[in-house]
Parts: sequence; structure tokens; C-alpha cells
Amino acid sequence: MTSLWSKLFITHPLSVHESYLEHMGQALYFSFYLGLGCFVCFCHALVPGAFEKTGSRLVEKLHDRMIKNRLRHQPVQEKSRTFSTLGIQNTPE
Repeated sequence: MTSLWSKLFITHPLSVHESYLEHMGQALYFSFYLGLGCFVCFCHALVPGAFEKTGSRLVEKLHDRMIKNRLRHQPVQEKSRTFSTLGIQNTPE
């Protein structure tokens, strides 16, 4: 049985192949840009001509960062499973 400490601070960062500090940095990065996105979407709701594409660009940026970062940190064996799940053949050259 894992301790509460391990469950809260260690298990999840390890599951995404990051240290505690790496995970904290990623979470703070996302927190900042989600807050910024909230602000620009709120402004866009009040003034539709303002920030017309900013919210969409932020969402795309965060999505790309999360997916690319996740693939970068996976061990080689897990990467091939991910690509095969997507229907991409992983053939040696």
C-alpha cells in the first residue's frame, strides 16, 4: 500500500515520466496560460472584435505542448505502442 505522501507527490509525476519539480514547472506553465486564456476569452465575450483568435491559439499551443511533451518523455517502447495505437507502422529502416 502506498503512503498518502507518495500518492499525492510522487506517483503522478512518475506516471508522466517527470520529477516532482519538472511536473510543478509544467503545471505552473499551464496554469499561467490557462489564466491568460480565461482573461482573453472574457474580454472577447464583452468585445467580440478583441482577441478574435488569441484563445484558439492558446488552446492549440497548450495542446501541442502537452502531447509533444508527453511523447518526448515516454520510454522508447511506450512510444512505439502509442504510434501503433494510432495506426502508424513502426518499421525499422
